[in-house]
Amino acid sequence: MNDKPTPLTKEGLTRFQERLDYLINSRRAEVAQLIQEARELVGSQNTAEYEDARNEQALVEGEILSLEKLIQNAEIIEEHHDSQRVDLGTTVTILDEKGKKASYTLVGSAEADPKKGRISNESPVGKALLGKRPGDQVKIEAPAGIIHWTVTGLD
Repeated sequence: MNDKPTPLTKEGLTRFQERLDYLINSRRAEVAQLIQEARELVGSQNTAEYEDARNEQALVEGEILSLEKLIQNAEIIEEHHDSQRVDLGTTVTILDEKGKKASYTLVGSAEADPKKGRISNESPVGKALLGKRPGDQVKIEAPAGIIHWTVTGLD
């Protein structure tokens, strides 16, 4: 597994810790119960439920290991960032060529959720925005073509 630091917001770290807690303290026991119930059915030659339960157990254990590693390597994004340049944790407001405004928060890849306006610093958009200042022009090569934005504000 990758041992490089994983940039996370405090809120993101809390969400991942809560998910890990749920998996360890609740979901693991639920899956164990499913396996036990499926074992009892094996005598009646019904093994599909057992295989499904074992597969679910593997998924849960895999997610637990991933979350433990992610949390172990977490590097909290500092809230006191340079308010004049786009950096991790910055919410940047842009203006596109058509005059439409949008805001995006730059986060680490583990927390990226473009539908919620949270973009990874490792994505082409995130990389293009890093270090920019209000008034800077940004050119992004996207699958749909070249996008031109103007940075209008930072938060």
